[in-house]
Amino acid sequence: MKTLRTLRNLALAGGCVILFMPATAQDNPKLSDEEVASVAVTANQIDINQARLAKERSKNTQVLQFAETMANDHKAVIGQASALVKKLGVTPKDNAVSRQLLADAAKTEKVLKTKKGKEFDKAYIDNEVAYHKAVISAVKGLLIPETENQELKDLLQNILPALDAHLQHAQMLQKQYAAK
Repeated sequence: MKTLRTLRNLALAGGCVILFMPATAQDNPKLSDEEVASVAVTANQIDINQARLAKERSKNTQVLQFAETMANDHKAVIGQASALVKKLGVTPKDNAVSRQLLADAAKTEKVLKTKKGKEFDKAYIDNEVAYHKAVISAVKGLLIPETENQELKDLLQNILPALDAHLQHAQMLQKQYAAK
């Protein structure tokens, strides 16, 4: 039963993984720079919102510190992206990818809100692992290839090390929960 719950949670949390892993690069949706900017801001805002939820619901010091890092780092990326789109005169444009991200995030938040204590902490961290894997895949396989503006492409490339660090941190916490 516990395994089924974990699989269900990962499926919901990682719903965007399917969205970001097309069969081939040819299957990627075509996105303008305005749409890429929207997806980038949306993905960062989702992680900020989930970090806020973790800070409200968790009592675990490591989870709280991780959530604080997620909130701060992803706010900084939104700040960089906002400054760049303003400089470029680009207005982020809503699109199917950003809407799907928001729909998946709403499902994930609904699941997370049903959890308490250690069960919440584990579900939150499992979600962060799945989410960061999906976002890294999307940045590498969708957003960077679809971006035409070199400055926007550079910003996306420059955030990959931070996303990788977030994933490694989340995986470390996930291993700690698996060992308990």
